[in-house]
Formats: sequence, structure tokens, C-alpha cells
Amino acid sequence: MVVAETNNEIENPLWHGEMHAIKRFFELPADQRPDVKDCLFLATHEPCSLCLSGITRSGFDNFYFLFSHEDSRDSFAIPYDIQILKAVYATPDPEIGTVSPDRPLYNATNQYWTSHNIARMIAGLDRDHRETLLARFDDVNALYADLSAEYQKDKGNKGIPLA
Repeated sequence: MVVAETNNEIENPLWHGEMHAIKRFFELPADQRPDVKDCLFLATHEPCSLCLSGITRSGFDNFYFLFSHEDSRDSFAIPYDIQILKAVYATPDPEIGTVSPDRPLYNATNQYWTSHNIARMIAGLDRDHRETLLARFDDVNALYADLSAEYQKDKGNKGIPLA
């Protein structure tokens, strides 16, 4: 079974792709819906704080993503995920009074789930598999960059907060 969704933030600023997918998943009849522990959760972008919470609260114990927060910021004009995670969750170290710039934005492995960066997974493969998947990843990245540019072009005119 596959439940696929997209960013529907024009309809509702909470309908990030992950949140809308979770909503649709739980709209399936309970007797036809697989257990979340038997599912793989795939996201285009590394989930933001909202989506991390949604994944956690819905019980998924994993997620995989194609583009990191840094990729989202640098390539897709989405700087807010890092900004929010740092502003809201990055508490200073009491001993030094500041937040280390090298501090991870969240615990990638914790009691609720494990996150998987697909680009890092590809980098860890043997040469033949790595080159094949990197070529495919480059194709997906180029297509996604075109789609993102089109989306970002009109997003600011739709009244979306943080556009």
C-alpha cells in the first residue's frame, strides 16, 4: 500500500507533505490500514519541526528523506526549517552559555524513530551501486529543482505564512 501526498500549504499552512500524508493515512479504514511499525515513511525534504512531531505522534518509527535541511535552504528557497529548529529548540549549553554551531538540529536516532538521509546512504555504498544511484539521484534532483522553482515563483502570492 502507498499513501502519497504533496505540500498543500496553500490550502492550510499545516499541510506540509508529511502532515497531509499522515492525515490521509489515518483516514484509511483501520481494518485496511497497515500498522505504522510495518511502514516506511519517505519524505522529499528532511522533516521540519512540525512534521517531526507529526511523525512522532502518529507512531512511525522511521523516516527517509532525499534533501537535507541544508539542501532545502540552499537549493529550494526553504530556510525556515533550520531557522525554526534553531530559534525554538536550540537551548544554550549552561556551561558555555551559547549553542554550538555544530550541534545537530535534532536527534536523528531516538526512542521514537530513526531518520535516514538517503544521500548519505548512497554515499556509503560500493562504487558500482553508488554511481548508479547517484546518477538517478541527480536526475531526481534536477527535476525537483525545476518543480520547486515553479512552486516558489507563485507561493508568495498565495498568502502563505513564511513564504
